[in-house]
Amino acid sequence: MSSFKRREKENLNQLSLLSEAASLLLDPKAISPQLKQLNRSKAVDRLSQLNPWGRSASGRDTVWLFDNTAFKATPDGPWQAEFVAAIFKQYPDRRESEVVDKILDIANLSDTPAERAAIDKRLRPFLTDARPFTKTRIRHGRKSLQLGPAGLNGISEDILEVADNRGHTSVRAQAIAPRGMNGVLEMQTFYAGPEGWAILSDIDDTIKVTLTSDTIGIIRETFIHPPTPVAGMPELYADVQDFLPVDTPWFYLSASPYQLYPFLKGFRDRYFPPGTIIVRDPPWDSITGLIASLAFGTEEYKVDRMDKVNSWLPKRKMIAIGDSTQSDPEAYGRIYREKPGWIKLILIRKVTDIAAVGIEEKNDDKRFEEAFKGIPRHVWHVFEEPRECLRIIKDAVRRG
Repeated sequence: MSSFKRREKENLNQLSLLSEAASLLLDPKAISPQLKQLNRSKAVDRLSQLNPWGRSASGRDTVWLFDNTAFKATPDGPWQAEFVAAIFKQYPDRRESEVVDKILDIANLSDTPAERAAIDKRLRPFLTDARPFTKTRIRHGRKSLQLGPAGLNGISEDILEVADNRGHTSVRAQAIAPRGMNGVLEMQTFYAGPEGWAILSDIDDTIKVTLTSDTIGIIRETFIHPPTPVAGMPELYADVQDFLPVDTPWFYLSASPYQLYPFLKGFRDRYFPPGTIIVRDPPWDSITGLIASLAFGTEEYKVDRMDKVNSWLPKRKMIAIGDSTQSDPEAYGRIYREKPGWIKLILIRKVTDIAAVGIEEKNDDKRFEEAFKGIPRHVWHVFEEPRECLRIIKDAVRRG
């Protein structure tokens, strides 16, 4: 095991202890994340026996529709897309005010109305129970589509056929919502033909300040502070969007749990080109799930999701952009080797503007050389200033 891997393992062990302590403090009902998950699974089993065909979403539910990307599995085949929806109760099952107080205390912040409102809004999905085995319907162009039933986690994932885009680069869809339903009830499908370029971008500490190497920093940036873009990245992505064809698909890959989807979607809408946001389904729904999702197993998770994107668009030429705080170099290096010819360019932001345990080793040249072993040197670049990257991207596009 390399010195970097050993140090990363030590850091993650420390972070695990911190995050578990934070979870127990924030959610006094949870003896442990595993026990809470077990209790929920038993309840779900009883529900499935009573209603194996699922229930329709009602006015007491919150529904989130996720933006997606349409593709063609074969050149002459129909357009299809993976539709993802999250369904859960509208009202928290735990007392929000107590949890907000704990977050303010952990983050060592004063109790102001603005901070309390921000925490309350972003925290609520972590405190409400999922609606497993629930279905929802949407109007997608001229078609009515059923999504679900959802799984144990309240998430449904369905590959469905969609209508032709009739020359448009995207099509909007809306939930067929009963009175009282709330949430993200509108989504957008981006149409991507089989060939051309595509962008796959990490979110946390690549384009958004998240402080993924600091437990308290994660809590502050996630629940309290307004989302902040990494300096220079909105301008870079706007320039890339102008340079590449209008039908270039954008994928935003985050290790954040799905409970943060509206938060990340609002951030993307404000600062970056539209595209599909891919988030993580953590194995538990406490604050530990937030911390752990950003700290553990990120390489395997990102490789798995990139495998999925590759299955949709295997002939697209991918530009992969990430950072040094997590395992983006290792994940991108693996996909480059496992999917020869798919990734044409890798850009890694060297994160130097935060003080974190182990950040020096994460930025060590030997780490990048090991991650990109066997990959031509012109394919991967480590940068500190985003303005360096536009020329590199243009050169890669010219090479094809």
